[in-house]
Amino acid sequence: MYELTIETQFASAHQLREYKGKCENLHGHNWRVQVSVSADRLNEIGIAMDFHDLKRLTNEVVQPLDHSFLNETFPFTEINPSSENIAKWIYDSLKKKIKNENVRLSSVTVWESDTASATYYEDAG
Repeated sequence: MYELTIETQFASAHQLREYKGKCENLHGHNWRVQVSVSADRLNEIGIAMDFHDLKRLTNEVVQPLDHSFLNETFPFTEINPSSENIAKWIYDSLKKKIKNENVRLSSVTVWESDTASATYYEDAG
C-alpha cells in the first residue's frame, strides 16, 4: 500500500455557534490542510498520483474558504464551522474530484493552530 500526503493552507475567520467560551467570538486562523491518498499499486511510470494534481484539486476545494468569514460561506451557513466539520466538508468535496480509480482518499486533517487539529476519514470496515 502506498500513501501520499500533500499540504496546503488558507486563512479565514469564524465563530462557533452555541459554544460557551472564547471561540464563540469572531476570530481567525491560518488553517493548514493535510490530504492523504492511498493506492494499492503504481501506474505504468511508477507513481500513484501526481502530487501536483492532488494539490491542484485540494486548492480548488479550499479556495472558496480562503480569506472568508466561514459562517457566511456554504455549507457553514448551515453547520457549525468547527475544525471537525471543515475537515469532513473538504474530504467529501475532494472525494468527488479525485477521478483516479487506483487512488482512494484516505484522510483530511485540518490544523487550526500548530498544536490543534481534526482529522476526518471513512471507516474502511
